[in-house]
Amino acid sequence: MKTWLRRIRGALGMGLTWAIGGFAVGSAIELINNVWANPWGSLLDIWPALALPAFFGGVVFSTVLGIAGRRRRFDELSLPAFAAWGALGGLLMSLIPAALVAMGVVTFNVPLWSLTAVLAVPLTLGSAIAASGTLALARMTEDRELLDASRDVEDVGLTEEEARELLGR
Repeated sequence: MKTWLRRIRGALGMGLTWAIGGFAVGSAIELINNVWANPWGSLLDIWPALALPAFFGGVVFSTVLGIAGRRRRFDELSLPAFAAWGALGGLLMSLIPAALVAMGVVTFNVPLWSLTAVLAVPLTLGSAIAASGTLALARMTEDRELLDASRDVEDVGLTEEEARELLGR
């Protein structure tokens, strides 16, 4: 049971991390639009339009990563593989409207294939970019932890007797 709770917490954490990224990108788009393109207009409010799908994209990517990258550390994973898994997660997200129609939950006024095709490109590309950023961020965190650990080892040093023995005196 603890394993499942840890996996759910990890998926929600990944979703939250991606949502923060979506919020940042959406806020930057709003800022650019309101300052340069339309200084007297109203806000676009695009950040929720990017943060919400980014959250679900992070959760889906976490699931794909849990299946495809099982039992591997971040330093063992390649950036292209991570990006491909992110793209796969984005492609799976573009199928959500089709699943909702198949379950009879919603209906759309446009052909389902066109909606899926329109969603597939940005979700696949955005998820691949977000996955690459996630790996880069995780590696930076791991490197920082290794550096912090090496400072503790640096303080240990050799005793005088070990140093004489090492130098052959």
